[in-house]
Amino acid sequence: MRTQRRLRVVTTRAAHGRLIAHSDAGAPLAFVRSGDGLVGVGEAVRITVSGATRLADAAAAWDELVAAADVTDEVDAHGSGLVAFGTFAFADDSAASSVLIVPRIVHGRRGDDAWTTRIAVDDEPLPEVLPQRAIDDVRVTLSPGAIGPERYLAIVAEAVAGIRAGELEKVVLARDLVGTLPAGADQRSALLGLRRRYPDAITYAVDGLLGASPEMLVAARDGRCFTRVLAGTAARGATPELDGEAAEALAVHPKDVGEHRLAAESALESLRPISHDLATSGPYPLRLPNLWHLATDITGTLDGTVLDALAALHPTAAVAGTPRATALERLAALEGIDRGRYAGPVGWLDADGGGEWAIALRGAQVAADGSIRAFAGAGIVAESVPEDELAETAIKLRPIVDAFGDPLPPRPVLE
Repeated sequence: MRTQRRLRVVTTRAAHGRLIAHSDAGAPLAFVRSGDGLVGVGEAVRITVSGATRLADAAAAWDELVAAADVTDEVDAHGSGLVAFGTFAFADDSAASSVLIVPRIVHGRRGDDAWTTRIAVDDEPLPEVLPQRAIDDVRVTLSPGAIGPERYLAIVAEAVAGIRAGELEKVVLARDLVGTLPAGADQRSALLGLRRRYPDAITYAVDGLLGASPEMLVAARDGRCFTRVLAGTAARGATPELDGEAAEALAVHPKDVGEHRLAAESALESLRPISHDLATSGPYPLRLPNLWHLATDITGTLDGTVLDALAALHPTAAVAGTPRATALERLAALEGIDRGRYAGPVGWLDADGGGEWAIALRGAQVAADGSIRAFAGAGIVAESVPEDELAETAIKLRPIVDAFGDPLPPRPVLE
């Protein structure tokens, strides 16, 4: 796992078109939101970890790499200089690897700043920056996987019975869809589709894991941290009037408000040992293109790095349940599958311990053989109705189904 490689990192100002078009078609690296973010090309260093200590092991290897790096950064923006993209498995016993990837080239944009970072290993020359390539449209049909609709209804009913019996307060249960990409498919097609349909979400891609997450797990910069908790969901209304009524109903619905309270309290409890000056804003209805969420924002001063925050927060009650240990045991038994990196942290970190990490939701894992597996889950509490929870997962699966299955939507005037 440990590496002694020495990196030479040079960041210079640049001008970019669409960030996603600069990423690699077969192995994109991206973390983009509202036009700002990072994309990576190539692979200079890969750090691979696994097991219960995967976050701590990754942090130790990253610190070693940073200490030996020679960095020249004329931009000094959030995300310039030495960075790595990363994705971590959801469960301690998952067969999926967790990785940090330092690209050969990083293109970034933050407000009025845009830059390119080139990274060389040992005595290699700095890599050449190649022009962006056109994105080829790809369409794939996704079908029910190991947990189809009927089985999902059954495990939700079983979970509700356990909750009503007092075994736990909440458990998040997921179901999956599967498909296969054609050989040589341009994975950026799905990313661009997600970016255009869901511009306010975080479009991410790391090591075959790609999607558009609405949930920032933690962002850290200059010692400050930000976390957004999402729990409680409602479909958007067909008209402005109905849409407003849907948001108002969500904000007072006992099932959703109770589910959200558990998630927000869990996040605060996790952050208190590693941060101070914590403040909350919410809950409030957060509008997304195809649904409403209840959201609470948490800010504070972080006593550590962004990876320390990940270790404290993951898995959140919004993707596991409450109490955490009992919920993890229950969801593993009911689902009976390896979630892989679904609902795990995905994002990037820098040499100063900052970075941005989302929860890997509304996405799919693309394997080396082209097979695709997408997940979506719903929070199950005592008031849950299995048919309603199945419908919620269908709404949450729609972004990735549309991104792979529908033609690219027209490019907006401003992108």
